[in-house]
Amino acid sequence: MEKRDRREAGERSRRPGRHRGGKRTGASPEKKYSAVREQPGREEEAGQESLSDGLIEGRNAVTEALRSGATIDKIYVSRGDTDRTLSQIVALAKQAGIVVADADHRKLDAMSCTHAHQGVIAVAAVREYASVEEILRIAEEKGEAPLLVVCDELSDPHNLGAVIRTAECAGAHGVIIPKRRSAGLTAVVAKTSAGAVSYLPVARVANLPALLKDLQRHGIWVFGTAADGNTDLYHADLKGPAAIVIGSEGDGMSRLVAQGCDFLVSIPMKGKISSLNASAAAAILLYEAVRQRMG
Repeated sequence: MEKRDRREAGERSRRPGRHRGGKRTGASPEKKYSAVREQPGREEEAGQESLSDGLIEGRNAVTEALRSGATIDKIYVSRGDTDRTLSQIVALAKQAGIVVADADHRKLDAMSCTHAHQGVIAVAAVREYASVEEILRIAEEKGEAPLLVVCDELSDPHNLGAVIRTAECAGAHGVIIPKRRSAGLTAVVAKTSAGAVSYLPVARVANLPALLKDLQRHGIWVFGTAADGNTDLYHADLKGPAAIVIGSEGDGMSRLVAQGCDFLVSIPMKGKISSLNASAAAAILLYEAVRQRMG
């Protein structure tokens, strides 16, 4: 398939119809990691980091975990506390590219298992994150067209776990999530995935719109899911290299992510309810890709 510039891709993403499942050509995606001091988002407000496993509590414990290179998803720091020790923890986290989120004492108290968190709790990942390059290498080694799932701010760990489980069952090569406003590889996600996190690589990136551009340069078509998408699910060609983007539970895809998609795909809705759960939408698109690739 011939290369297209982003203007052409953007125009086609807003037009209905079937596209060819050929390859793109271009450069390999680049890693884009950064540490961010994050303000409380939807997942913090909901208090759904109900984690009894994978918590590292207290200043010394968190500091040593950072120094040892432990894989940490996120660090919660007491809002308003700016003493030297907490500042050092924040600095170490930034050096490691770990998201730091402000939290009030009530949230920290609710999360804590030891009730001695000292104003800081780290959430350890259940496994190390892969890189996007590693995921693409897996597809290449298998001789298969890449099939990826990109989750745009899925903050519910149960949804993320379900997506990972379905992606692994469907033979996807990996899942990509953002560092901010997303559930990570926590114990809840691992349990909901029914063990799929042990087999399917998951990458985290700082900037999803930039990631999509990198994937496109690497020859991968990006399919976003949208209720008002102009490409019907059954007219989307998912046989070629594909990245399926699943939006957040409440708001769907963010504007910049939607604009970065080659195609906006709608799932036919025949009932009175106008939307599907994020993990259900992912399952439908993934298994349509499986069906097409088996044909």
